[in-house]
Amino acid sequence: GYPAGGGAGQPVTRFGIGQPLRRKEDRRLLSGAGRFVADMAPPGMAHAWFVRSDVAHGELRAVDCAAARAAPGVLGVWTAADLDGALGPLPVVARPQGRDDEAPVFPDQPLLAEDRVRFVGDTVAMVVAETEAAAQAAAELVRCDIVERPAVVDAAEALAPDAPQLWDGVPGNLCFDWETGDAAAVRAAMDAAAHRVRLRAANPRVVVAALETRAAIGSWDAASGRFALRCASQMPHPLRSELAQVFGMPEDHFRVVVEDVGGGFGVKNSLCREQPLLLWAARALGRPVRWVGSRSDGFLTDYQGRGRVTDATLALDADGRFLALEAEVTGDLGAHASGRGAIPPTLNAASFSGAYRTPAIHVRARGALTNAVPTEVYRGAGRPENLHLLERLVDLAAHETGIDRLELRRRNLIAPSELPFRTPLGLTYDSGDYPAMLARGTAEADWNGFAARRARSEARGRRRGIGLAVFVERCGHGVADSAELRIEADGSATVLSGAMANGQGHETALAQIAGDFLGIDPERVTVVQGDTDRVAEGQGTGGSRSIPLGGACLAAAARAVIDIAKPLAGEALEAAADDIAFEDGAFRIVGTDRAADWETAARAAAARDIDLRAVGRFAPENHTYPNGCHVCEVEVDPETGAVALLRYTVTHDFGRVLNPLLLAGQVHGGVAQGLGQAGFEATVHDRSGQLLSGSFMDYCLPRAGDLPPIRFTPVETPCPSNPAGFKGCGEAGAAGSPPAFVNAVVDALAPLGVRHIDMPLTPERVWRAIDDTRGDGE
Repeated sequence: GYPAGGGAGQPVTRFGIGQPLRRKEDRRLLSGAGRFVADMAPPGMAHAWFVRSDVAHGELRAVDCAAARAAPGVLGVWTAADLDGALGPLPVVARPQGRDDEAPVFPDQPLLAEDRVRFVGDTVAMVVAETEAAAQAAAELVRCDIVERPAVVDAAEALAPDAPQLWDGVPGNLCFDWETGDAAAVRAAMDAAAHRVRLRAANPRVVVAALETRAAIGSWDAASGRFALRCASQMPHPLRSELAQVFGMPEDHFRVVVEDVGGGFGVKNSLCREQPLLLWAARALGRPVRWVGSRSDGFLTDYQGRGRVTDATLALDADGRFLALEAEVTGDLGAHASGRGAIPPTLNAASFSGAYRTPAIHVRARGALTNAVPTEVYRGAGRPENLHLLERLVDLAAHETGIDRLELRRRNLIAPSELPFRTPLGLTYDSGDYPAMLARGTAEADWNGFAARRARSEARGRRRGIGLAVFVERCGHGVADSAELRIEADGSATVLSGAMANGQGHETALAQIAGDFLGIDPERVTVVQGDTDRVAEGQGTGGSRSIPLGGACLAAAARAVIDIAKPLAGEALEAAADDIAFEDGAFRIVGTDRAADWETAARAAAARDIDLRAVGRFAPENHTYPNGCHVCEVEVDPETGAVALLRYTVTHDFGRVLNPLLLAGQVHGGVAQGLGQAGFEATVHDRSGQLLSGSFMDYCLPRAGDLPPIRFTPVETPCPSNPAGFKGCGEAGAAGSPPAFVNAVVDALAPLGVRHIDMPLTPERVWRAIDDTRGDGE
């Protein structure tokens, strides 16, 4: 037999799954014992600083480094000329195919600017010195001769015929033109529709602002001919592969080590130019080189999130049933495509289906190059953008058809009896009850009692609104992975996982999973991540897959280890392996009270020189489909446009719940991030490409006092395509909160004639929307 943890829907055991365990890693982190890159100082370490362009677009005529090279403490200064083509460009991992097999054009991005700079923050030179202060001081002495050229920072404007051209080999600044779905079926449905609802919705760029700035240490070992990179990343093994591409060397020449990471959210997935440059400097100098980015430098050079405009039309019949959806996405890639920057407008376009049975969908996505820092995947990687557009369209359709918002959704939500349901964009939904989720979510939020609350607000001169989003995500598919599980001599366990924690609590979560399957207290399970020399392989963390994918790998590994241990335990008990059953962490002779524990099995394995270890692999055949209903309630001051977030309710199906505390933390954090995007955050550039929102004085992150209490109710529908029943949870909060918030604000202002406001809904934007309905101009 296998442990109770081996099947979805099994009862909660004392060993892990389902238990609200507090995070093991918090003891280390809260006591100051965490190890981030800035805490690491290998012997002989030098310090790097980078010279950035202060011009968004221009010809780089010369870089004068003479004064910097002569500055006190300087060990070396490098420009593109010094590298002399020895390092390849930054790899572009995601390269969507063009329409009608038209090849996309992804320009090579050199690690240091060669003949042109293309955004404010473009890297021109690297300075290495004995101290960080000396490196920064010397960097100030580098003089760049740049002849400024016209810049374009708006994606739609970048595709205009008269726009400034960023790259000679990319005509019209169009990186790719991609499509999915059935355009002919959509056109036919549009022609036959009784109602067509149109919307242009913008998702502005956002600064990711992870708690830990980007940082790395490069080392070189001359004896072995190997590089070591210590950094803050979500994907150690993919990062190793990308480093090998840049250097043109085998992967085994590189070791990537990641310890504690203060937030990633997607933008730390791909290789950044500083990382291979530090390795280059380390080899040139024969000593480790560290760089810890400043917050102000991060505003200019960190990959940013979101950045797109979508034009969409929803077609409905006379009864309000959806017939077709057409969407045209213009994605802002920045000055060049980052490693995975093409994913949000393309790969996750399938999320336009939402939870609805829309028969025909067609999506066209274009990637535009602009004079701004590149964009990357960011918590949801296109799903929040698409779901915001879809749920806004549904609310607009309700208004234009006169059908109640909830009733319109009920008519179009996929019913449980229709599962498995094949969407027009190729997904197969396999579990969940979306109408029940809508009903429960609105009941939890007291939707029926809203009218009384609105009346009380109006009596105080305020406008109150309620909005919702009901949606389905896809998570945990597209990659296979593995995990190694090892039983130690004392009966404890070690997990070696290719996932990488960035604050999610993997040390606790993976220990709970292993503990549950093995019947071992999670406190006796050690989780190893983030070292490509110790962990053989791994896909890293992304797409809410760490628990669905990593958990399934651990399940397979646990079963294999148990099978190895059974005959060993049988020998110790003087019984045949077929007479041994494993349950509650012990190997028992069936029908007796005689049992052996893991320590006994480990001793027997050691005596026979047998490794009590196994590698579990999992290649999912389908995605997991978490689904939920978010309800937001707001109050608007019509005199100032200020929006107060009053109530927020989340009802969500994440499959089998691993740890209620970790799950709630993921939901709360995601909601906060999504509300930040919806109500507070946006980058602002002037026409010349200068970033005006370049610090926390000008860029508004929400604070705790800006956010409402979040009421979260999990609903467990085990995932049929996952051996442990898990569904992904990391991005749901960020996906549901923007449309719920915007729908709530528009609902508050609908009696005044407001139909849509683009994010972020700052007081000024809300006030202007109100003022525009008065018809009296400024």
